[in-house]
Amino acid sequence: MKISTILDHIDSGHMALPEFQRGYVWSRAQVRGLMESMYRGHPVGSLLVWATESGGAAVRGDQAPAPGVVKLLLDGQQRVTSLYGIVRGHPPQFFDGDRKAFLNLYFHVEEETFEFYGPVKMSQDPRWISVTTVMQRGPVQPLQQANADDSLSDGFETYLNRLNAIDQIQKREFHIDEVTGKANTVDVVVDIFNRVNSGGTKLSKGDLALAKICADWPDARSEMRRRLTKWNRAGFNFKRDWLLRVVNAIVTGEARFTALDGISPSDFRQGLARAEESVDRLINLVGSRLGLDHDRVLGSRYSFPLLSRYLNERGPNSLTPKETDQLLYWYVHTMLWGRYAGSTETKLDQDLEAIEDLDGGIDRLIEILLTARANLRLRPDDFLGWSRGARFYPFLYMLTRMNHLRDWCSGLELNDTLLGKLSKLQLHHIFPKAKLYRADQYGAKAPYSRPEVNALANFTFLTQECNLMIRAREPAKYLEEIAERDSTLLEEHCIPMAPELWQIPRYLDFLAERRRLLAETGNGLLEDLLEGGARVRRGVEPRMEVETEQQAPDVRSIDDDEELKTLRTLNDWMMARGLPRGEIESGLTDEDSGQLLAVLDLAWPNGLQPGLSQPVALLLDEARETENAANAAGFRFFTEVDDLKEHVRGMGYENTAE
Repeated sequence: MKISTILDHIDSGHMALPEFQRGYVWSRAQVRGLMESMYRGHPVGSLLVWATESGGAAVRGDQAPAPGVVKLLLDGQQRVTSLYGIVRGHPPQFFDGDRKAFLNLYFHVEEETFEFYGPVKMSQDPRWISVTTVMQRGPVQPLQQANADDSLSDGFETYLNRLNAIDQIQKREFHIDEVTGKANTVDVVVDIFNRVNSGGTKLSKGDLALAKICADWPDARSEMRRRLTKWNRAGFNFKRDWLLRVVNAIVTGEARFTALDGISPSDFRQGLARAEESVDRLINLVGSRLGLDHDRVLGSRYSFPLLSRYLNERGPNSLTPKETDQLLYWYVHTMLWGRYAGSTETKLDQDLEAIEDLDGGIDRLIEILLTARANLRLRPDDFLGWSRGARFYPFLYMLTRMNHLRDWCSGLELNDTLLGKLSKLQLHHIFPKAKLYRADQYGAKAPYSRPEVNALANFTFLTQECNLMIRAREPAKYLEEIAERDSTLLEEHCIPMAPELWQIPRYLDFLAERRRLLAETGNGLLEDLLEGGARVRRGVEPRMEVETEQQAPDVRSIDDDEELKTLRTLNDWMMARGLPRGEIESGLTDEDSGQLLAVLDLAWPNGLQPGLSQPVALLLDEARETENAANAAGFRFFTEVDDLKEHVRGMGYENTAE
């Protein structure tokens, strides 16, 4: 079928986008690559459509499908949407994305290159001609207008042929494969879609459930996105499926999305509003009471559906202080022991059933945890983990905030209200990495390993200013100075107070004793929560009342500043080639439970071509466990910057100047 005919079919409603399809995700670089391929006659693939009766078809956008049979795009949305936008000069009715990705594309008639409009570069150069104008008016008029001053006369005929080649793209044929037959239900077609798009991001159960909801309430997707954007600006990166799970729990009391099948648009709309209120309240609650005030330390996300259900059933402002603390006690333990790390729906349904009768509901939730673990007390060995991906890392941060720990240099309480460029929290290695990696020079038998150097028990939090002041000093020297000034500053941070343990050869003994102290302190804090007498943190404003974008506390070590500079430089290099910015220190979480599995130095979770290519990550000097976690999650990872750059060049982005 000719491209021009496909675009006409979209306008008439004979071709549309199924509701379960995601929005437009292409970048300008991908659009430019498509036009270059089509201009040079290179193959660009075929289309796959689902031919179904329009009467029961759930389609994206406000336009109703034409009577009879409608063809729903299963594979080719990005290409067709890009071509539609370039030819028509505006997006199609079903569009959902960034229209800047395909608008204002220009062609250089002499160099035969495509670029998006830049006034400095193009306004005074008549050789740049709008591709959309050529598509709409033909090649002659735009070229004559550009040649008003006769500056293009010498190559006029050549330029005309080149513009004509662009105009003829509309007549190019796309081969179309069709899925037909009454046996092909939405579920079957979604499975076909996932198989065809196996290189990109597959549709989840939540996508399918949301597609059915949007058939009755088209604004559902945008309304959910608005809430997610608000929380993202506040420092919490929640996923759409997660929010859908919260709504589901509130409205139906169940975890599985199939429970939403019979829910009316009105009930879902009300459930979404109640979900927003309860999530806001929970973010404020765990931030103010537990100090878990940014995305990296917010564990057990799949406790939120249950907590939201409980809050909604109890009613606004109806929880007693003791009941609130006991709920938080349960929440912290689900985080520590990975309650939802496997069989998420089954466990969540079990817990939702436990609170069906609110009286005694919290006690039953705690009993379920006890059945799985027998004992909820912390042991020193629980703090054996290492790196920021350790399960107990958020708990270490929580201890800092709930126990009102003070900065070792200023003596000020460590919290996110401190003002000044150097007052934000940073992760601090008590025994500096530089010293531990050369421990044999200080009397140890051998240098310590990476897991030992980055042991959880070697972490604490300080202000950046204090971190800079300490730098890589030997702990025996700087800890002694702090102890002489105020020993309680160290005791608060669970630092063993025996000076002999501050010597580098005794580092492993230091870790063992600090793990004991951390477990002892942690148990005391949890017992306070269980008894309803937890210490309340001071000076923390409810985060959800802030409308401006929040920045999470800096939890990098000062030793990593050079690495951070490398990552930012690489991001700039990527963006200069029209590729998306990567996420620095991207948390890799379990899709079902939301449990943090690893921290990736720099990652593109949706691929360098979002939604169409494999996730990519850069791992600099990371452990094998992190590499294994990235590999299991489907990431293509690189351990050297140059190797990643070579991969990018191999994708066709090598022509941009270094």
